[in-house]
Amino acid sequence: MRKWLVSVLLLCALPGLSGVCHGAGFKVSEQGAKAMGMGNAFAAQADDASALYFNPAGIAFLPGIQVSLGALGILVPQTDFHGTTPLSGTPPLDTGTAVVTEHSRRDIVIAPTLYASYALENLPLSFGLGVNATYPLSKSWDDSSVFRNQVQIASIKPINFQPTVAYRVDALNLGVAAGIDITYAMVSLQKSLYSPVIDPTAPAPPFGAYEVGSLGLNGTAIYMGYNLGLLWKPRRDLSFGLAYRSKITLDITGDANFLATTPTGMGAIGLSDSALFPYTRAHASSSASTSITLPDTLDLAIAWRPTDRITLEFDATRTGWSSFEKLEFHFDSPQFAAFNNQPDPRKWRDVWSYKFGAQYVVNPRLALRAGYSFDESPVPDQTVDPLLPDADRHSFSVGTGIGTTLGSVDLAYMWVHFVDRAVHNQEMTTLRGSNGVFKSDAYLLAANLNLKF
Repeated sequence: MRKWLVSVLLLCALPGLSGVCHGAGFKVSEQGAKAMGMGNAFAAQADDASALYFNPAGIAFLPGIQVSLGALGILVPQTDFHGTTPLSGTPPLDTGTAVVTEHSRRDIVIAPTLYASYALENLPLSFGLGVNATYPLSKSWDDSSVFRNQVQIASIKPINFQPTVAYRVDALNLGVAAGIDITYAMVSLQKSLYSPVIDPTAPAPPFGAYEVGSLGLNGTAIYMGYNLGLLWKPRRDLSFGLAYRSKITLDITGDANFLATTPTGMGAIGLSDSALFPYTRAHASSSASTSITLPDTLDLAIAWRPTDRITLEFDATRTGWSSFEKLEFHFDSPQFAAFNNQPDPRKWRDVWSYKFGAQYVVNPRLALRAGYSFDESPVPDQTVDPLLPDADRHSFSVGTGIGTTLGSVDLAYMWVHFVDRAVHNQEMTTLRGSNGVFKSDAYLLAANLNLKF
């Protein structure tokens, strides 16, 4: 019984680490203000240094030295929930049936970007370096929330380096590119733990939701992948783009710290479940590790310029989220030995996103942009949780570009509306999931300064 209980407790806690792994999910595709203003439909244009992210073959057509400095501000989705959870009610016994309304905390994530490209004068060869944050995540619920046993605070702070080389075949007006992605990420999670039984060593009625303690996790990861790009301009008014990013294996290592706040909690880590004093506490720690395979992505794009002033683009992106099938963890401490290698199914699915963008050049110094995209959610109903209450999403954006002889400034705004997500995956035996409806919206602002030398 002890093995079952602690496995449940920790595997319920650790999916917060999956935030490093996100179509939809939590991948942030807004890596340049010009592209964001056009709904991220940019892989067939790729005509500024942010092409390093959207389609690295684009730098094959950029002359001289070009640098793009930018920042993306994300107002983390204000998620509303209405329904029941395993803790809704009055723990420990009157739980799981009371209907509640909860609101996640608002937060702001700032993700900076730096892109630079250099074209050789005598050869059709270009080099580039991109620095960005593709998988930032921040989600928090109040400490008193009915989701406190699933997540209180979760955050991921990544930084990605992308060195790239591109070659231009002038006879075909074709650019090809290859690069690598090297990412370092810091991960943290905080939550409360509850048990469905009062004594982990001798489970017996009454069943309910008994406080166990508090769990904190901190970890880091370094991973590497590769990317490829192709950009073909068969005519002056038409271009085709193709970009691919590989699967990558994310190896997370860190520390788990558990504070038992009740006799039930002490029993969970193998100590006596009887306390001399009502507020006796005990601490346990262990190193922890897991591996997650993040998805590959394929972008197919076409851009059309019916006039010198108008550009229209459509992109389709496939994300292979079926690579994220489960979570499985290893703990080194003997106190945690019974928790090892307990798989937690995720069963995400491959998804597509569709992006439409338009630009109108008013004059050489001013461009106006607008875009729309639709992203399918990879998260099946059985694994939707308060850490990532994902849903199909509609994104609407507007932007502008202000040009000078030395470069330009790009600004963009995006509203992301998540379709209401109804879930029915509440499990009282594991105190996970919920029955109800999640509602979310996110707001993004981006700015880039583009310089040419």
